[in-house]
Parts: sequence; C-alpha cells; structure tokens
Amino acid sequence: MNIKPSTALRNEYTQISELAKTSGEPIIITNKGEADLVVLSVDAFEEREKMFRHRDKVYEAEVARLSGMPTFTPEQIHEELEDLYAAAEK
Repeated sequence: MNIKPSTALRNEYTQISELAKTSGEPIIITNKGEADLVVLSVDAFEEREKMFRHRDKVYEAEVARLSGMPTFTPEQIHEELEDLYAAAEK
C-alpha cells in the first residue's frame, strides 16, 4: 500500500494515476499527516466490487443452507439438467 501527501495528488496526478494502475493497490492520500482519502484504479475497484458481490452470494447461500433450505449435490444438479435438456429436445 502506498501513502502520499495531498500535495502529491495535486502536483503529481499523472504519476499517482499510473502507480494506481500498475500496482492495483490502494493509495492512501494524507492531509496534515492523517489518512484522508484512498485512490484506486477503476479496474482494481471493479475487481474488488466483483469479489465482494461473489462473497455476498456465498454468504447468502451458506445462511440459506444453515437455515434448512434444501441442498443438492453436483450429481443431482447434473441429472436434473439432463432431464430438462431431454424434455426440451422432444
């Protein structure tokens, strides 16, 4: 993780932008020695958002499983899909 003062954001925008893109890591911008902002490339931001959405779905499935919702093995799902495909071909 990189830390830069707020003046760097103003004076070195191009370099900070390039650093964010090449490192894929957040850059913390400080103001008067205190953390103030986080700069992240759009690609890294979108990748993090995708990971968070995936994590939410896994969590949701686990909560459903623990709540007693029925679960299926991969074999059961495969068999069900085969039956659906066979019915669609008729």
